[in-house]
Amino acid sequence: MKPIDYLESVRKFLLTDSRVIKHQIIREYEDVGKSYIRARLTLADESFLEFSEYIEQDSGDEIKITKYSYHWIGKDGKMLRRWDNTKHFPNLKNAPHHIHTPTGKAEESITPGAPTKIFMILDEIAKTIDE
Repeated sequence: MKPIDYLESVRKFLLTDSRVIKHQIIREYEDVGKSYIRARLTLADESFLEFSEYIEQDSGDEIKITKYSYHWIGKDGKMLRRWDNTKHFPNLKNAPHHIHTPTGKAEESITPGAPTKIFMILDEIAKTIDE
């Protein structure tokens, strides 16, 4: 898969996934070897997800999300969770991948994360919404 193909799959997903009731692509860029998307989604429970992904061609026919941020906000405007791979917690297990939660002191609100992409994040959010 090429970065352009991945970007197209995200666009189609946003149009067809029943958890996404509205979306706005704020910015996107596509080229043969790299792509970028930033979007704001309104989800079925009226919460919001703002996300960005930088996608690059890896070796062969593989792609890699090199930088990402997914910021999930409740309908009341409060942060519910944020996933990103900014390199500001180098000592954290699985660094730079981490998750911010709105509980506790700043250092207590960070937990280790894993490489991810928009499809996986929406699956994770759906588990919480469906509970």
